Amino acid sequence: MRILLTRPAADAERTAATLRERGHEPIIAPLLEIEILPDADLGAGPWTAILVTSANAVRAVAGHRRRDELRGIAAFTVGERSARAMRDAGFADVKSADGSVTDLANLVAAHLKPQARLLYLAGEERSGDLAGTLRAQDFAVHTALVYRAVTAAVLPRQAAAALAGGIDGVLHFSRRSAEAYVNAARNLGLLNASLNGPAHFCLSARVAEPLIAAGATQVRIAARPDEAALLQLCG
Repeated sequence: MRILLTRPAADAERTAATLRERGHEPIIAPLLEIEILPDADLGAGPWTAILVTSANAVRAVAGHRRRDELRGIAAFTVGERSARAMRDAGFADVKSADGSVTDLANLVAAHLKPQARLLYLAGEERSGDLAGTLRAQDFAVHTALVYRAVTAAVLPRQAAAALAGGIDGVLHFSRRSAEAYVNAARNLGLLNASLNGPAHFCLSARVAEPLIAAGATQVRIAARPDEAALLQLCG
């Protein structure tokens, strides 16, 4: 299958390698660029634990001026990829929920007592309400904005060329990237071709919503909100 990847370049390259191993032809055309915020306000602390829902947050904290004081703190991550990134960045006590934001909240509640002070290293746009869920269980959560995603206004040339030549599918990892795909295609006058030509493989039902609302006819949703389940949709 010819599969379009619109996620940020570093993530897309990694996913593309996996797709090639499975016999697919990936086409990388990022619609999002991750902007790290090096001077992010992390709050005063002290913290009982750090919460991470994206490897982008690890990149941000690895370059932060306060990284050394954070490395001795326990960390809880949403998945194994972000857990591995934390370990590679020098964090020794790392636990992965291997699932969703809800799974991460449950993992924290299973290991820590209410009123524990938690530092959530977050992006500007987030799936679910991790901080709200934990605050409802009497945890103190400080959300630090450490990165943001900047979207492209139009489809990159390689994406437009791929649509013109015919592609089999598009991988959508986030609601933000799905929205960017729809808007960028519309701005180039390629909305119908972008929605109704390829199949759309989505990480979750929430990710699929902008595509369905715009009129996409072939939408498939991963059984679990992780990359392995998403790639299974491609065969």
